[in-house]
Amino acid sequence: MVSSAQNERLVRVGPGTPMGALLRRYWHPVAAISELEDNPIKPLRLLGEDLVLFRNADGSHGLVDRHCPHRGADMSYGILEEDGLRCSYHGWCFAKSGQCTEQPFEDIANPRARFRDKIRIKAYKVEKRAGMLWAYLGPDPAPLVPNWEPFTWDNGFTQVVFADIPCNWFQCQENSCDPVHFEWMHRNWSSRLFGNGSYGPTHLELKFDEFEFGHIYRRVREDTDRDNQHWTVGATALWPNAFFLGDHIEWRVPVDDENTLSVTWMFHRVPKDREPYVQKRVPWWKGPIKEADGRWIVSHVMNQDIVAWVGQGTIADRTAEHLGQSDLGIIMMRRCFERNMKLVEEGQDPMGVIRDAERNRCIELPIKHRELFTQSMTLEESRALSRKLAYNLNQPHYQHQTGQPDAVKREYQIAMGMIAEDAVETI
Repeated sequence: MVSSAQNERLVRVGPGTPMGALLRRYWHPVAAISELEDNPIKPLRLLGEDLVLFRNADGSHGLVDRHCPHRGADMSYGILEEDGLRCSYHGWCFAKSGQCTEQPFEDIANPRARFRDKIRIKAYKVEKRAGMLWAYLGPDPAPLVPNWEPFTWDNGFTQVVFADIPCNWFQCQENSCDPVHFEWMHRNWSSRLFGNGSYGPTHLELKFDEFEFGHIYRRVREDTDRDNQHWTVGATALWPNAFFLGDHIEWRVPVDDENTLSVTWMFHRVPKDREPYVQKRVPWWKGPIKEADGRWIVSHVMNQDIVAWVGQGTIADRTAEHLGQSDLGIIMMRRCFERNMKLVEEGQDPMGVIRDAERNRCIELPIKHRELFTQSMTLEESRALSRKLAYNLNQPHYQHQTGQPDAVKREYQIAMGMIAEDAVETI
């Protein structure tokens, strides 16, 4: 159980808050590169700030305040120029750096004053990595965008999946260090909803560890032992706001105190008869979270997680909790956030900040059954191995979240050799 003051520190992310200051020391994925190719101006809210992400004609990106510093017009209705974004109200133009480069009437009326040189719009850094656009809202010098090991893998079909979650980000992230929920929410509840109603293997032992880039949980169930990679390798709550499970990473990006952007980067190793495979464009899509009648969708793993997150309330009341042994990882995580907020307050780098370019060539992570994602094998061989290891990989349908568009499904099934290149229908 935490106090009201502690809960406030954990959940508030706006400018000037301790958690907001901490999270501004990291890069956050906020969009897919292909998303801005389709629509080059995107309004977004991030860490309590209203911003506009845009793509210039040269393929570079900018992130600026949503409101023009002239008279507050909405820059998401701006005009794209070769090297900046122009306000559609009076034509003031701003470079990616935030510097005003043109004020059409002012430049004519009093050109010697160079009023534009005195005006800047709030602007933040944007970089590309793994098919996504990443934003950094913190102080200089900015760290490096992490090049996590899966981002370096070849011969894979990747996609980026979003969902808008109407609750605080921290209760989403706490789910990343909560192994027992897999037994109940994703196995037993799913069995009652869609299966025969039987219960799955019970958890017998849990262990939680902290490492440089987050927290690892290890588990032994009735059907495993300590020689199983669920224990020897474990699963990673990736610092500060992600969950890593080998073939995918899920980020819980704080929009503001009451909303979260879920971002999933998913990797599928293509069969060896499709190698070498080079993906030219990483597709993206946004999944629904509610049924037509307003009830939460419960059909997929991620959607079930969303039910748990939003069920705790818009902002979870941790003062009313009764934590047990299964929650030791959550307690560890909360203490780690408190410790790192204090580091930032003292002017130090928090944990997991990467500044060494050589090391960032590939940041290795604990990965269960790495061979499923890095070794060349046929589609049937990969499926057989995944069944043996109690995984369910490389199926025709996206299994983690509902709503995959037919166009993306078709791309995936062609890449995996499930349907012909010229196929119109999907499996």
